[in-house]
Amino acid sequence: MTVRKGWVVASAVAGGGVSFVMVLVVGTYLVAGNLAGGSGGGAVALARGAVPAAYQDLVQKWGNLCPAINPALLAAQLYQESGFNPNAKSPAAAQGIAQFIPGTWATHGLDGDGDGDRDVWDPNDAIPSAASYDCKLASYVKDAPGDPTKNMLAAYNAGPYAVIKYGGVPPYRETQNYVKTITDLQQSFAAPVGRVDPSEQAAGAIYYAQKKLGTPYLWGGNGTADQGGRFDCSGLTKAAYESVGIELPRVANDQYNAGPHPDRDELLPGDLVFFSDDLTNSRAIRHVGIYVGGGYMIDAPRPGAVIRFDPIDTPDYFGATRVTADGAKALPTSV
Repeated sequence: MTVRKGWVVASAVAGGGVSFVMVLVVGTYLVAGNLAGGSGGGAVALARGAVPAAYQDLVQKWGNLCPAINPALLAAQLYQESGFNPNAKSPAAAQGIAQFIPGTWATHGLDGDGDGDRDVWDPNDAIPSAASYDCKLASYVKDAPGDPTKNMLAAYNAGPYAVIKYGGVPPYRETQNYVKTITDLQQSFAAPVGRVDPSEQAAGAIYYAQKKLGTPYLWGGNGTADQGGRFDCSGLTKAAYESVGIELPRVANDQYNAGPHPDRDELLPGDLVFFSDDLTNSRAIRHVGIYVGGGYMIDAPRPGAVIRFDPIDTPDYFGATRVTADGAKALPTSV
């Protein structure tokens, strides 16, 4: 939703050039399935910038505390709970970046940084405590059949007794949704170890955005009739994916978590591309566009401009997301 820097040059693609890029989009997308391969094994590393730099080392270290968790899973939990906000407080009195309630913190809070206190508001204590609590839950249900990580998440939501009673994830809709949400969301925080599959909806999202070329920018624009069909950057990307049945969050920095993150040389048409003044922190992202191939995106850049083709290879390029339906559904409604 934020405005792109003024120094980003306007696209030179106009007139006949537009047709060329449209052909490029179709051709690139048709071969996307052949370019994308499966993912391999190995230790889980965090995607670049997905976790704020202040917490990345903590999440990477403590996310390997026991086999039931990994850094991307721990990051997904923290994002789901607080959006990495160390001052978050819920109506139920859950506190801090990991959203511990006072009773749970009293029992399971750690002095993670060794400074002599256990401070629920200090991520240096709260993040290690979240990992430790996950691992304790995993140990409580270690003999239950099924996937140890899913059983741990189910125990976090429904309690260890329910997991033991039902021999795995219990048949509670809330618990099953919680387990799926976190396991899907972790894909957005893990560094890919191979090419990720292209989104089936990508071509439709591009088609929608192409139809909006030339539309004037509007800050906060969602494309509604009362707004004259105008958009800002994240309003355009949200509407484009909504046209193919995927509901994205409203702002760009939350849209970044709607799927895995391909490298620059692995981009495919339909990927969302993001821009920021802080290349270490996805929460600082301020601009988004839809990649169309050939180093270009369709975006709504700033007031006074129109939806257009722009180059993506600029100093503020942050990274990309390959939107998936499961990834989008896993995002919290507010963080």
